[in-house]
Amino acid sequence: MDITTLDFQQARIKQVLFKSRLRSVLYGVREADSSLFSLRDNPLAQWLQTVVKPKYGARPEVLEIERALQNMLSTSQKLATQYQRGHIEESRAGLEQVDVYANQIEKLLQQLERASV
Repeated sequence: MDITTLDFQQARIKQVLFKSRLRSVLYGVREADSSLFSLRDNPLAQWLQTVVKPKYGARPEVLEIERALQNMLSTSQKLATQYQRGHIEESRAGLEQVDVYANQIEKLLQQLERASV
């Protein structure tokens, strides 16, 4: 099964949804649950495991995406903890670092997409 442009678009949507859920937590709209920060429960990570790795697991971009994703989830969890402890402004300011990881993931997805489609 080839990975299509649509697959990559869906991966990008998963990334946007994650960031939206995180913002909802940091702006008090929803409660943080541990699954939001779990690599195992993350939709993008699941896509990497089930779709990308079987076909392109040897490509360096895949490992780099996983590493950036783990860093993003870890940073996000720290921000949610800051928010829960009342450090609201600091937690929201940390969204910039999440965006850095998200942009890194996007660039890597683009590289992988060019190599696979």
